[in-house]
Amino acid sequence: MADSGVIVRSCRELWTILLGRSALREPPQIEEELDKHWDMLHQGLSYYKPPSPASAQKLKEKKDVAQALKDFGLRISKLMCLDEQQSVQLLQCYLQEDYRGTQDSLKVVLKDERQSQALLLKIADYYYEERLCLLRCILLLLTYFQDERHPFRVEYHNCVSKLEKDLVNNYQTQFKDLFNAEAPTWETHGPLMTERQVSRWFFQCLREQSLLLEILFLYYAYFEMAPADLLGFTRMFKEQGFGLRQTNRHLVDKSMDALVERIGYLGSLILVEGMDIDFLHKCALEDRTEQHQFSNATDVVKVMDQLLVTFGDIHHHGPVLLAWVLLRHTLRPEETSPVIRRIGNTALQLGVFQYLSTMLKSLGASGNNCTASTAKMCIYGLLSFVVTSFEEDSLQTERGSSGSHLIDAACEVLSAPSLAEIFWEMKPNMGLGVILDSAAGMFPQKIAPLLQLLTALLSNKTTVKKVYNFLDKMSFYTEIHKQKPNDIISKDDETLWKRTTPKLLYPLGSGQTNLWLPQGVLGQVLMGPEQDFVVRWDYSYSAWTLFTCEVELLLHVVSTADVLAHCTRVKPILDLVHKIISTDWSVSDCLLPLTSRIYMLLQRLTSVISPPVDVIASCVNCLSVLAARMPGKVWSSLQHTGFLPFSSNALTSMAQCISAEGMKAGNYGNLLVQIEQPRGEYPVTIAFLRLITTLVKGQLGSTQNNGLVPCVLLVLKEMLPTYHKWRYNTYGVRERIGCLILELIHAILNLSPEGESQGSTPSLQSLCIYSLANTEAGQAIVNIMGVGVDTIDVVLAAQPSSGGSEGPGQILIQTVKLAFSVTNNVIRLKPQSDVASPLEQALTQHGGHSNNLVVVLAKYIYHKHDPALPRLAIQLLKRLATVAPMSVYACLGSDAAAIRDAFLTRLQSKTEDMRIKVMILEFLTVAVETQPGLIELFLNLEVKESSDGSKEFRLGEWSCLHVVLDLIDSKQQGKYWCPPLLHRAALAFLLALWQDRRDSAISVLRIKDKFWENLSTPLFGSLPPPSDTAEPCVLETCAFVMKILGLEIYYVVSGSLEKSLKDSLQKFSNSRRYEYWSHYVKSLVCHVAEVEEEGVCYLAEAQKLMAAWRMLLVLATSHSEVMHLTEDSTKLKLFMDVLDGVKAALTTPSSVPCLRLGSMMATLLLILLKQWKSVVAAAPDILCPLSLILESVLQANQQMMERTKAKIFSALISVLQIQGLDGGEISQLPQLLLSVCETVKDESLALIDNTRLIGRAAETAEDDDCMETDSPRGQQKDRRDGVCVLALHLAKELCRSDEDGEQWVSVMRKVPVLPSVLSALELSLRSKHNLYFTEAALHLLLTLARTPQGAAAVAGAGITQTICLPLLSVYEVSTSSQSFSRKSQDSACWPSVYRLCMSLMESLLKTLRYTFINEALDFVGVHQERMLQCLNAVRTVQSLSCLDEADHTVGFLLQLSNFCKEWQFHLPKLLGDIQINLCFLCQTCTYLLHSKKMLHHYLQVKNGEALPPGPLSRTGRLPQTPSKDAPSGGEREEVEQKALLAVQCSLLKILSKTLATLQHFTPDCCQILLDQCMDLAEYKILFVLSFTTPAFDPDVPPSFGTLLATINVALSILSEIEKKKEPASLSIVSLASSEEIQALKSLLLFTMENCFYVLISQAVRCLKDHSIPPRDKQRLKQELCSELSTLLSSLSRHFRRGSPSSPASSVLPKGAAPKNSEGQEPLIQLVQAFVRLVQR
Repeated sequence: MADSGVIVRSCRELWTILLGRSALREPPQIEEELDKHWDMLHQGLSYYKPPSPASAQKLKEKKDVAQALKDFGLRISKLMCLDEQQSVQLLQCYLQEDYRGTQDSLKVVLKDERQSQALLLKIADYYYEERLCLLRCILLLLTYFQDERHPFRVEYHNCVSKLEKDLVNNYQTQFKDLFNAEAPTWETHGPLMTERQVSRWFFQCLREQSLLLEILFLYYAYFEMAPADLLGFTRMFKEQGFGLRQTNRHLVDKSMDALVERIGYLGSLILVEGMDIDFLHKCALEDRTEQHQFSNATDVVKVMDQLLVTFGDIHHHGPVLLAWVLLRHTLRPEETSPVIRRIGNTALQLGVFQYLSTMLKSLGASGNNCTASTAKMCIYGLLSFVVTSFEEDSLQTERGSSGSHLIDAACEVLSAPSLAEIFWEMKPNMGLGVILDSAAGMFPQKIAPLLQLLTALLSNKTTVKKVYNFLDKMSFYTEIHKQKPNDIISKDDETLWKRTTPKLLYPLGSGQTNLWLPQGVLGQVLMGPEQDFVVRWDYSYSAWTLFTCEVELLLHVVSTADVLAHCTRVKPILDLVHKIISTDWSVSDCLLPLTSRIYMLLQRLTSVISPPVDVIASCVNCLSVLAARMPGKVWSSLQHTGFLPFSSNALTSMAQCISAEGMKAGNYGNLLVQIEQPRGEYPVTIAFLRLITTLVKGQLGSTQNNGLVPCVLLVLKEMLPTYHKWRYNTYGVRERIGCLILELIHAILNLSPEGESQGSTPSLQSLCIYSLANTEAGQAIVNIMGVGVDTIDVVLAAQPSSGGSEGPGQILIQTVKLAFSVTNNVIRLKPQSDVASPLEQALTQHGGHSNNLVVVLAKYIYHKHDPALPRLAIQLLKRLATVAPMSVYACLGSDAAAIRDAFLTRLQSKTEDMRIKVMILEFLTVAVETQPGLIELFLNLEVKESSDGSKEFRLGEWSCLHVVLDLIDSKQQGKYWCPPLLHRAALAFLLALWQDRRDSAISVLRIKDKFWENLSTPLFGSLPPPSDTAEPCVLETCAFVMKILGLEIYYVVSGSLEKSLKDSLQKFSNSRRYEYWSHYVKSLVCHVAEVEEEGVCYLAEAQKLMAAWRMLLVLATSHSEVMHLTEDSTKLKLFMDVLDGVKAALTTPSSVPCLRLGSMMATLLLILLKQWKSVVAAAPDILCPLSLILESVLQANQQMMERTKAKIFSALISVLQIQGLDGGEISQLPQLLLSVCETVKDESLALIDNTRLIGRAAETAEDDDCMETDSPRGQQKDRRDGVCVLALHLAKELCRSDEDGEQWVSVMRKVPVLPSVLSALELSLRSKHNLYFTEAALHLLLTLARTPQGAAAVAGAGITQTICLPLLSVYEVSTSSQSFSRKSQDSACWPSVYRLCMSLMESLLKTLRYTFINEALDFVGVHQERMLQCLNAVRTVQSLSCLDEADHTVGFLLQLSNFCKEWQFHLPKLLGDIQINLCFLCQTCTYLLHSKKMLHHYLQVKNGEALPPGPLSRTGRLPQTPSKDAPSGGEREEVEQKALLAVQCSLLKILSKTLATLQHFTPDCCQILLDQCMDLAEYKILFVLSFTTPAFDPDVPPSFGTLLATINVALSILSEIEKKKEPASLSIVSLASSEEIQALKSLLLFTMENCFYVLISQAVRCLKDHSIPPRDKQRLKQELCSELSTLLSSLSRHFRRGSPSSPASSVLPKGAAPKNSEGQEPLIQLVQAFVRLVQR
């Protein structure tokens, strides 16, 4: 290495940084880089030293460089003749930046001779590129160090100031060294220096010479050259023949000609610049020529004279000689010797003006634009002074009738920026103004020179006005006459003519625009009689009118022989118009007479036999500019010209479009095939493509876009697949056409849907997508993408300078970038299909690497020139990785590891362009989910066996996680290499790992030091308020962190969480971050709601943050201990923030974004309501905001709000259940009720329509086997969480809150809610559809039936008609008891609907009593079979659902039994059947309760199913625990015992109600005991006189033994409850809570009371019955006495222990519960009284 120390960066990296293409974009960073590399910039190419023994020795002593690299460095040193240390450093830079292999492969390459030779040659190319980049850095500094607009101007200026003194000497010396360098040979540089390498060396030598001269030229543009230096440069250039006399000129081949020519141009410019002609001109004008540096340098001037006299044999001498003549003529006009004249003549003979225009064109076409514009400034000064100092005629500038070389050169000069403005500010007779005057003097005879100049003088809106006014006020009209016309009067000397008659200037028809030369106009004759007369008439007119006449004349002569001659006059006019309207659109109205004639011109010119291609191209260019502003007008006018392709048939289908059936190519298509392709010149094609692209971008609308289909189809079918095969005369045109075609396709694919057609005709977009996916056009795109990084590098290397933005290399890069973008869009927009299209097959095919596109795409990562190219390639890879069914890893094959290393190298680089790094991380994020092989390659996890035999993972050297961990490091945040976007991308990648459960990677990450602390850092920062959010990605960053934390907490058992994570969560809670984020999210939602009209740019990010916060809070409800969210005050604040957010979002109903955010928050609100009931109970008024939200939501777009409405209804239900309606909140009830009832009514009516629709659809369905009759729409309407169902439940809750029912009644008067609900209910029952709706409606009606008013309303609305008969559809009556469901009675099913109907009838009868008795009897009559069957079924089916139905049935019968007389009158037979069945039911229940083992056996075996842990019925419900997946041993037993207990409780309830019902069918105890005249015939004897234990046989009738057994069973259960200490078995006490046990005791007492009552009543009835023999009566007395005495003693013992009171007082008639007396229970007193009576 150089003694100056180690260079930190490669020159290419430094150049990238200075260009502003890296992450270093702040001025201080640029200054630091320049300071760091100042020595290198100062030395220039001398920085690279030749080999030396000292350097070799130092390298040998270095310990930190591997020996293999040292050895290879020596080989590089030999080949490149480069210092040994610098050779090794070069090798290290190459390996870091350009090596396309892995570290392992490098070892193999270095050992293998053949591979190492190839590597040597690549490093040689890299070295050459490094040298060029060093020179480009200096060039860049000189380009912008005085440009005020450049962001780094100050830094560049400081650096140039430091370099200034030595820069010229150093770089001039290096130029000489390069010029005189001997070509390397294999003897001096080793066997690798072949002829080809020597040629490569020489090409490099020429490029370096060119760049050094460019640097010197730019330097002298800003700094003065001393006369002695000028002499030195002149001698040097003379000696070298301005680059033509190269030392190694025998090596020059054709490819190097352009470089040699460029060296000559730059040498010539340096000498002209050195003479400082600008300053000379200024001195001459101000008459102070002595101030010029050459005025006193007489010795130098003499030597220069002698030197320049010898010039003249090379064309590069022209400008130097001309400048010197000017210098000598100005400084000492009296000394103008023959030598100076000779020099001047030599310059003119060399064609100096033609040379100047050629030179400026060449410099402008390639290389640094600054060099070209500086050259133009230099030549501008020269030309201005020349035309001011010498007569134009003496300059011999003619090149023909159409113009001169001087004007060509002037036009080239004036195209430089700002020169046009300078020109117009000067006096008209100064500088180039002289040329303009001269050209105007010959106008319009010579039309081209003036218009050529004026076109060049257009640069901005100000100059447009100047040019327009100049032409609008012309004062001379020049024409040529062969002979003197007759209508002219002239002076004797023929110098002045006068017209005697007016003259029409153009032979056009009357009424058309024309010009008249008026009578008496004077004209100056410029030439004598021996030649043609050139007459300049003194006539004022507007040239714009003349241009209109010219165009009109061309339209007239278009089919004659004059057409081509006239085209040469019209083309400059069209070019001028094009430049004017593209520079300043506001002038376009004034040019309407011209622009409106372009369409006709286009039509006429394209239809002639040999069309003038250049004029047609100019026409189309003008239309492109017009189309940018008024596409509709241009399109409609163009359609009449026949120029564009068109279709003769109406386009209806894609197949027709693709086949191009009936399509004509139009005049343009013919022109392309017949003229342009054979010639190899394509001006019209380029113009056509620009025009179509402009029309597409103009968003014409569907109709016009359909018209463009033939044009686009021509491009897709005839141009895109074949354009690369066409003949081309000019290098670079092929790339330009390819680029324009892709720009057109890109514009079409980016059309917004509004601009696309909605009809049957295929849209432009769908046409493009189909063509690219399925035809040759797609293959053409694939071929463009397949160009590859190597080809692009070769094209870039072949350019004379890489600094330009318009070279072939840049156009090729742009084309490839467009191909990426187009392919990406085609894949994104293509309709989903099971079959892969040809495009997708081409993109994803495996196979040899030559045709594997995935590898080609991945290798664009090696491209360094344009950061957008690798970025777009990775974006396309990302798309392919997402949608294509392939393994990217498999496609990469053996290149996978090397490409991985290249990706990670760019990702790790701190100076790399941030957008590439973001794209790489996004690609990896997608790969986590879709590319398992690829992500494993990038994760690079190494497996390590731990001591206990388990596997541990650790990060490999090339793992992407190293970079990701660096990016999330809290210390890196805010640094230039970790901007917020990159931080966000890194977290998105980590989130993907957690979401995809990549446990190997997660296990490594979670134990990393400070991982959780760094990860959670964003959550501890403070964000700016939502109104000032500048970086929306920060919102996403925080969202990703929340999601990762949430997933970790959710998946990992709380005890196994990392300590650092627990600490972070503790810190989160302690820092009050829950409150902060809750408040922030609320304010974010409120801000979105406030600015909903303008909209917010970060809506997507806000939604992500909202979703993540929601996830975190939902987790906090179930993991509150881990997350430290336990304080009720914090929970309340969080809850209220969520409520406020919902309110803000959902009370903005017109905004779709607000509704989405509101819906997300409503979900969270609902979850919090369910989980934080205690917090909500203590919350302030929640109903009020919820009511407002509901009103707002009900007014919004119904389709969008369906789910949200459901959430709000659910929330209201929860709040009512938690808080209820307190007195203070009753004010909201009327409005809330009204809203809910309106919804219920509307939803019910919608449900009716929907159900009928489904019914009709089912009828028309022909598929008899189809069991599914519910259409998707039907299923949607009736859901458990549907709006309709929830609205009914909310109505039920409100009804419960309305104690007296007043509000309900008033609302029902306003809204016909009951009729619509009942209609829907009836239809649902009949069709057996809408189960959830039916259940919810019945629950509402059941709640309404509680109050007299509500019950009356329900009955009055026709409840009986609604459910009585339709309910028959719900069940099928069968003889088998198996028709009863064994499902848990809580699951939604039609039997539960039947049970609800039964409850509703029971409730209505209980509330309305006699007014409802007829309806109740009707109901019983209709459903008697089901009822009897149900009562019988208990014996055979003991499932909870069956028992629940029996319970409901008996409950209804209990209410109906209050009206025995009415029942007896209407349905006497049924009454008898019911009585018998109830007695049998009593017997069955007693038996099953008595025989526990039998019941257990029945439940296990007979029902043939595992025992459900079903909940108990409503009043006696025991706690339920869901059974585990596989309960075993004790668990299983406990589950079975609980199930058994549940069934026992159900049986007990049925039994108690059965006995209470039977009590109404037996005489009143008091009455039968006291009333001797009682009619016993009214009451049947229900129990036979037998005292055996109840049997399970249906043939054995119920007897008194049954009743006694019932009492015994109840007592035994009571005693079991009271046995507290039973460790061995599972007792009731162990399975139930104390409240449930108390309820069970009450139920048992109630059962016993009723049983005693029925027993006593029936016994007295028997005793008084004369038909029973006395013997039987005696037996009855004896049995009862003994049995009852035993029972009484047991009962007394029980009461002495203390027992709850029976609920009998509310069920038994007044006489059945005697008043309590001292020390005795009423029940015992009653029984004792009866025993005494019997014993008498």
